[in-house]
Amino acid sequence: MTAQLSFRRADTGDVDVLVALYDGAARWMIEQGIDQWKPGQKDADHFRLRIKEGEVWLALGDDSVAGAYELWWDDEPAWGVQPPVAGYVHRLMVRRGAPAGTGGALLAHAERRIVDAGRSHCRLDCVSSNPRLRAYYEGHGYAVVGEQPFKSGGAGSSYAVTLLEKRLGARG
Repeated sequence: MTAQLSFRRADTGDVDVLVALYDGAARWMIEQGIDQWKPGQKDADHFRLRIKEGEVWLALGDDSVAGAYELWWDDEPAWGVQPPVAGYVHRLMVRRGAPAGTGGALLAHAERRIVDAGRSHCRLDCVSSNPRLRAYYEGHGYAVVGEQPFKSGGAGSSYAVTLLEKRLGARG
């Protein structure tokens, strides 16, 4: 059974919590043999910028942060120029020990935000070398719609990502 979660937008006072969530998720990935995130890769400046330019949401349960995600309204590095029909989920992060189902609750919240903004699709990407994450998203109704072999990782690096999309129902 999933614990009841509440959601609120992050503000600059939450930056340290977001960095800790990211680093905790990155350490877990390394322990699982998943080559994706690295501790220290997303610092306070990253999250301050995401809060300023978009939306960052926190999931709260039992008086602690259970997880977070970033919601973007465009994503040219992965998807190219697109009409404004989608929201783009990034950095879906779940705290180790969070209630079961927290990741799915974060996705569902993002999907509601996207529908409330009048958009019809939720899009995300995952590193192509992470089949477990791809299967997780497919299990939540996402379909693979393409590959981006050269997404910029900053500092001149690039990596391959799988592009996934879910058509959302209308508000109602």
